Parts: sequence; structure tokens; C-alpha cells
Amino acid sequence: MQSPAIEALFARFGPRYRYYVTFTAMLGTAATALMATMTNVAVPVIMGAFGVGQDKVHWISTGFIAAMTISMLLSDWCVRAFGMKVTYIGAMAVFIFGGIMGGLSNSIDLIIVARVLQGAGAGIGQPLAMVLILQVFPVEWRGRAMGLMSVGIMAAPAVGPAIGGVLLDSFNWQYVFFMSAPVPAVGIILAMVFMPGGERRRELPAFDWTGLVLVSLCIACSLTGLSSGQREGWGAPIISVLFSIGIISGAAFIFWQLVTPSPLLQVRVFANRRFSASIIVGLVLSLGFYGAGYLVPVFVQTVQGYSPTRSGLLMIPGGVFMMLILPIWGRLSDKLPSYQITLFGLGVYGCSSLLMMQAATDTGFWVFVSWLMLGRLGQAAMMPTLMVTAVSTLKQEYLSQGAGALNFMRNLGGAVGVNMVAVLLGQRTAFFSDAYAGLQTPDNSATQHFMLQFAHILNQLGWPFEMTRSGVLYLVGRSVHSQASMMAFKDVFLFIALAFFAAMIPALLLRETRPKPKARPVPAARTG
Repeated sequence: MQSPAIEALFARFGPRYRYYVTFTAMLGTAATALMATMTNVAVPVIMGAFGVGQDKVHWISTGFIAAMTISMLLSDWCVRAFGMKVTYIGAMAVFIFGGIMGGLSNSIDLIIVARVLQGAGAGIGQPLAMVLILQVFPVEWRGRAMGLMSVGIMAAPAVGPAIGGVLLDSFNWQYVFFMSAPVPAVGIILAMVFMPGGERRRELPAFDWTGLVLVSLCIACSLTGLSSGQREGWGAPIISVLFSIGIISGAAFIFWQLVTPSPLLQVRVFANRRFSASIIVGLVLSLGFYGAGYLVPVFVQTVQGYSPTRSGLLMIPGGVFMMLILPIWGRLSDKLPSYQITLFGLGVYGCSSLLMMQAATDTGFWVFVSWLMLGRLGQAAMMPTLMVTAVSTLKQEYLSQGAGALNFMRNLGGAVGVNMVAVLLGQRTAFFSDAYAGLQTPDNSATQHFMLQFAHILNQLGWPFEMTRSGVLYLVGRSVHSQASMMAFKDVFLFIALAFFAAMIPALLLRETRPKPKARPVPAARTG
């Protein structure tokens, strides 16, 4: 059911209004989704600029996604309190402010704070766009509507690393943050014309502050414990405390949402079997998408020696390919069984991750591109299908809450995914580094031959003995670390592949259960 404000805008602009407002909403979602990955190519540069490691720098990505996840639960209340237009404009203004603050920051902590602000603005705007698009498109067009929206949510992050790479090589990392301002600014201007307003309220609706505190504690403590476990030790008291607070506050949040009259997250929507199955598969999709989006640029820059621009260009063909096929899959999701499309997408993405395990120092650019494009095919199949399946099973009064829950869980999967990828990468790199370093003994003929050959070259160049010895040892250490990193990346890609194959089990629950036709009564036999 459309609101009077939307009906008035349809009367003013005609049937094409749905495309005008969809484009306006997509500018916000595309800009926010773009920044989710555009900074990934800047991670190695920022690590060098501020002298920090993976255990801290990944918060540039994790902090953004975590803040976006929590603030999505504010979207429904903001729309009810201030209307869609004011909420959208306010969210984009916070996002722009965070981008400018990040570009002007002179410490890693300020950059992380700026990313958290950007995530807060992004989280409020994304569910709003989804609910708005569902209201302006008829039910039978929901698949193509979700396909259009998916272009902003999924395709924009795919091309984000390319834009970030060009900005890094042409200017510096600060411009990656400054670039987040122009597109939302255009969205604000268009929103003043096309976004529906809200009725003025004398009193603000009730808000669940207790729920917000509990869910924030749960996510913040859990992610902090996960990211700090490698550095502090998984058995350290502080890690145990963080995980304990995360688990207790998470359980308390669920209980509170069931008893409070104005829940932040309508937990009862998860009682719907197909909705819950869509959520589980969406978690895995986000884990793979954001995790791989963080992993691939870091791999090609640290292992293969790509420049930021080249690592960004690696993502362009897959992003363009996904933009072209997302509307097609959106239409197909209106016609084909959702569980079949989802199983296809999970299988294709899982195979793409298995192929990624073959990546090495000499893997060609276009080979990598072909593997990424295969993964984008799987993503494009799943994204609109999962969104349509999730919202189509909900009643109209739960539509806004369901959209918030769907986006909340999807981004929670992204936050956990980036964190798990960073932790697993660090663990496996340390494991393989220790293993390979233990093999570099005087009995290792291959290492001895390599060191003698390189020392001979340095001696011919006139290097003193001590410098030659230090140079040889440094090169051996770099070789060991490079080999260990490559093996660690293989293990992480395997983890992502297994997660997608495992998600095929809940995907089967997306199948519709149609009631069997009642058997006709058998006519009684005539007697006499």
C-alpha cells in the first residue's frame, strides 16, 4: 500500500516516477556500497603511512560494516519519526561528513572513527531505499526492482577498488575518502524533489534504546575479541571477557526484543522458514563478497606486486559483467523457483573460490579476471532472488522491519566475514612462515645454492661482505614470507568455498511447500 505522499508524487510525475525515485535511492546505496570496498586497495598504503599491521588496519573496513550493521536498526524509527526525505538527506549528510573527516585525518584512530561515521550514515540509508522501491513497484515487478537495487548494492563495490586504485596512484590515500562526497551530494539534491516527505508528528515514536545498547555491545565486543585474539592470545583473560560480554548481550538483546512493545528488530519475522533460510544464505553471501573483496586486492598487491591501480582494474570486468546481468536475474527470480537459482549461485561462487586457490605469483591478469567473473555470476543470481524471497513471505505491516532485519543480517555477515578473513589470513601466514623458516637450515641444498648465487652477484657489484650477508638473509626472509602469504591466501579461499557449499543445505528450505490437493471422495457403489 502506497502512502499519500507517494501517490501525490505519482500524480505529479506520472508512471516514470518509480524510476526517478529508484535512481535517487540508488545513488545513496551505490555511494555507500562503493566506499565499503574502495578503501580496500588503500589498506597496504595506509599500513605503511601509519606503521600499523593487519590486526588494526582491517578496522577501516570492519568498523564501517559494523557501524552500518547497527545503524540499519535505526532506519525504521527514523522514517517513522522524520519521514523518508529527511532521513535520507540526514544519512547522506553524515556519510559525506565522515568522508571529509577521513581525508583530513592524521592518525589511524581518526580514520577508523571517520569510517564508523560513514557506516552509520550508510546503514540508515540502505533499508530506506529497499522499502521505498518495494512501495513504488507492483508486486509482480519485485524481482526486477530488486535487480535494479542490487546494481547499487553489489556492482558498485565491485568497481570500487578500481576507482580507489586510480586515486591512490594519481594523488594519495586521502582522495579515496574525499571521493565519497560528490555522489551522495547529488543524491541529496534529487531527494529534495523526488523523495516522499512524512507527516509532521507532535511526538517522536518510542525508541528501543536498551536494544540499541545491547546489540552494539554484542557486535563491538565480539568483533574486537575476534580481531584481537591473534595478538593477545585466544586464551587471554581480556579475550574471554570480550566474548563473554558479546554472547551475554546478544542473548539479552534477543530476549528483550521479544518482550518490549517497540522492538528495534522484529525477531518474530525469523519464525518464517523461508525468510530465515534467506537470511542464512545471505550471511554466507556477504561473508564471501566482503571477505573476498578485502582479500583479492591485498593478495595481488602483497604477493604479485600489483600497483593500486592495477589491482583495482582487476575488479572492473567482473563488476561490469554483474551490472549487465543483475536485471536479467531479477526478472528470472520472478519466474523460476528461488531455491534452484540460489543453489546455482552458491555452486558457481564456491567453484570460483576453489579456482582462486590456484592463484600464485605468476597467475595472469585475465586468468584472475575470469575467476572473479565466475564469482560475480553466482552473486548476481543470488542477490535479487534472496531479497524477493525474503520480503515476499512477510505481511505488509512487517515489510519495513523485515527489510531492516534482512539488511542487518547481510551486513553482519560482511563485518564478520572481513574480520574472519583477516584473522584466518594472519594465523595461516604465521603458521606457514614458521614451517618454512624451520626448513632453512645448512642442510637445505636449494637454499644454500640460492644464497651463494645471490651473494656472488652482490660481490660482483662491489658490495662489502657484511652488506652482502645482510642482503642475502633479507632476500631469503622475504621469499619465505611471500611463499607463506601465498599458501595462507589459498587456505582462506578454501574456507570461503566450503562456506558456500555448506550454505546449500539451508538453501533447500527456500523451496515452497504447496498443500497437496484434497482427494475427491469415492462415490458409493450402487446396490440393488
